[in-house]
Amino acid sequence: MSPHRWLPTLVVAAALASPADAGPLTFAQALDRAAASAPSLQAAALQTEAARAAARAAGALPDPKLNVGVEGFPVSGPNAGHPSRDDFSDVKVGIMQDVPNKGRRQAAVAGAAAAISQAEAARLGELRKVKVATALAWIDLEYAERRLAAVDQVLASLRPLWKAQPSAVAAGRQRPGQALSPIQMRAALEDQRSEQVANLARARAELTRWTGEADPSVVGPPPDYQIDPRQLRAALETNPTLLAYHSAALRAEAEVNAARAAEHPDWGWEVAYQRRDPRFGDMLSAGVTVSLPLFARTRQEPLLAARRAEASRVHADREDARRGLAAQLDADLADHEMHHDQWMRTTGVVVPAAKQRADLETVSYAAGTATLADVLDAMTALADAKLIALEREAMVVRDGARIVLTYGSDQ
Repeated sequence: MSPHRWLPTLVVAAALASPADAGPLTFAQALDRAAASAPSLQAAALQTEAARAAARAAGALPDPKLNVGVEGFPVSGPNAGHPSRDDFSDVKVGIMQDVPNKGRRQAAVAGAAAAISQAEAARLGELRKVKVATALAWIDLEYAERRLAAVDQVLASLRPLWKAQPSAVAAGRQRPGQALSPIQMRAALEDQRSEQVANLARARAELTRWTGEADPSVVGPPPDYQIDPRQLRAALETNPTLLAYHSAALRAEAEVNAARAAEHPDWGWEVAYQRRDPRFGDMLSAGVTVSLPLFARTRQEPLLAARRAEASRVHADREDARRGLAAQLDADLADHEMHHDQWMRTTGVVVPAAKQRADLETVSYAAGTATLADVLDAMTALADAKLIALEREAMVVRDGARIVLTYGSDQ
């Protein structure tokens, strides 16, 4: 077996067996790790290799046939059971070769080439899916860590105020019933912390799935993809989904050509050596066979019509997929713009207003015109606003990565 045939298998096996290097992953490193080790990509690469291997046999002649037999063996009359007495008896050894017409062989070659491009398009499509999933897992882990740190910071900053609550009630500056509100606020923040811990674990598990890293951590800034709607729309024609339909259309056209070629005769040849009794001498025979597609209306033409309908269906499916991709891109761009506007309003309006309110309530509490519950309520609202800002920032970053990696050009 030549090296180029078994080397891809060894490479895949080595990638499956070797553990991923430990250490924090930047965004680019996570994508590279997933592209190198994701099992689904290795399976897609093997599918392409299988298509390339099968293509080497496309268009080849069928295997020849060995024909061995006895001809003219007497079974009645005076020479019955004695072939040596009959000069028509012989042992025949021959070779037969079927030769499909040129159109059939060319269609087989075209179909094999289309199968390769179809498998390659599927591999590129799977690569995009893996990159998108890895990117979202990395971003989710990054922002889960940020949100958890933000919640912990809020809990730490509010802890002294919670401790001061009983003394405020004892001093008469706050009614006993008002002391229950901070307890509820604290429980709500603790719930948020538990949710962020769970989000962190889910994101880490998802990143492990794609990168193979046992306990992944992230490092470096999140991605900052620039969204250019014009370039994204122009890149749709090279999207692997549409490339796969294009390859399927080529394969369907090859099947149409094969069905059309069936309307033309195939042929074959045979050469045989006939061994007879030495008294009569041996013989050599040769012959040619030709198929006769005489009933095309009931045999070949219905199959050709079926293949043409199938080819038309593939073209219609491709157009449907193209329109669907274009519509989904426009919808995703609209969502991205909405999320970006919400993020800007949160960071530019909501968080500053919540910060100002917290500062004013703190000043009022020091002046004796506000209660400790008012301060706690304002501080909690500020913490919620900051967490919402982080959530919306994460949505914008996720949108950018998903849109560019899904719809953008591979170049």
